[in-house]
Amino acid sequence: MELIIIFIGLTLDRITKIWASTLKGKEGIVVVRNFFRFEYLENRGAAFGIFQHKLILLSVVTIIVVSAMGYYLISFRPKSKFLRFSLALIISGAIGNLIDRMFYKYVIDFILLHYKDVYYYPTFNVADILVVTGTIMLAILIIKDVD
Repeated sequence: MELIIIFIGLTLDRITKIWASTLKGKEGIVVVRNFFRFEYLENRGAAFGIFQHKLILLSVVTIIVVSAMGYYLISFRPKSKFLRFSLALIISGAIGNLIDRMFYKYVIDFILLHYKDVYYYPTFNVADILVVTGTIMLAILIIKDVD
């Protein structure tokens, strides 16, 4: 099950980033005026722009975390489908952004949420959605002890 989730997540991430690359140098696409648009961005850091130009650090940390999660899934074979699903989401998103860092030296972000010109949430991508969703699920599991 985990391999299928990882494969689907990676495929979705790659396809959307390939599409987003067609927006490079263009105005972007307004989906919902003053709220949601697709706009190409090359992120050379991590979430919220932290660790700018720390490619090796971010790549090494990602490899360590993905390896640890993969090892845990293979070695301990947790019974909780919720846990396995959450880790698979995190792994697929982490690998998706790692692929960008390894091949392009930056991560392609393209989803922009904002409120008019008052507030802009940092631009993100499908891999980020996978990592955040998996992390929220993992937090719920830890807090609620869900099986």
